[in-house]
Amino acid sequence: MKEKYPMMEIIDKAGKFVSKEYEKEITKEQAQKFYYHMLRIRTFDRKGKALQRQGRIGTYVPFEGQEASQVGSALVLEEKDWMFPTYRDHGATLTFGAEMDRVLLYWNGRVEGSVPSKEKNIYPASVPIATQLPHATGAAMAETYKGTNNVAIAYFGDGATSEGDFHEGINIASVFQAPVVFFNQNNGFAISVPIEKQMNSETIAQKSEAYGIPGVRVDGMDVFAVHFAVKEAFERARNGEGPTLIEAVTWRFGAHTTADDPTKYRDQEETEKKREELDPILRLERFMKNHDMWDEDWAEKIEKEIEAELDDAIVEMEKFQKPDPADMFDYVFEEPTWTIQEQKEILKGATK
Repeated sequence: MKEKYPMMEIIDKAGKFVSKEYEKEITKEQAQKFYYHMLRIRTFDRKGKALQRQGRIGTYVPFEGQEASQVGSALVLEEKDWMFPTYRDHGATLTFGAEMDRVLLYWNGRVEGSVPSKEKNIYPASVPIATQLPHATGAAMAETYKGTNNVAIAYFGDGATSEGDFHEGINIASVFQAPVVFFNQNNGFAISVPIEKQMNSETIAQKSEAYGIPGVRVDGMDVFAVHFAVKEAFERARNGEGPTLIEAVTWRFGAHTTADDPTKYRDQEETEKKREELDPILRLERFMKNHDMWDEDWAEKIEKEIEAELDDAIVEMEKFQKPDPADMFDYVFEEPTWTIQEQKEILKGATK
């Protein structure tokens, strides 16, 4: 089945063209834009881990290694498109326009972190696995009924393909030809469970056949391959040709969350040895140097700009009071039921 769903790749690990098909479409300006956003979200990601270790935010979910998948896809979206992220896709939300302080507030337990301050259609990050896929389908169908050509993208990991919501979301999207792109980041593990222990399929892309929709498999460490695969899927959706399932084969270098110890289930030393080969930012940097697109002064300049932006965002985040755990009861229903109210009072009594 892998032969039927070959891995789409544009540049290899050495930063050289594998496919000439998109060569004329890749410019220095575009490469610099990709590099800027990938560096920006990696800087944010590393700071997020540090803030958690310092006790300044709660449990944090790192995504280092998946920058090409998140940036390459997010930069396809237009202003009024919809993004449905998981808890690991804050890199994509930042790239689409979510503000850093808001994302930090999310990881600090503040409800404001689930509401982008800019007018972006970014759904609150989904922690339950795959529940956002039917929501993405619904939003896409609503846009069709309203007569727009807006598209929704739903992010999810390999573990989500074992959930019923995955199949339900894609099935309904297929039946109604909803303009939605199902973007899977296959990083090989659902927490500690390797993909071969949760499915017998050779690829995730082949699951598209059951629903009669296009399936694409792409190198998730190649930002250009991701971008053009997602761009083509969005074009099909805007043209009324329905949904697409994309499998971006990627790798997370670190833990599942800051509460996880990846050494329990995989060889982290081996992963670190492979970083030089796998790192999507290094791959893009090599490409830019190979094609006279690299500017050392520019790279240093944007690094400083990103650090300053992040420092400002942390200051803004820490202006807020620490979250009240009782807030979680206020947003379950529009009007709280007596059971919810009772639980809230019990919590308040226990925390006095």
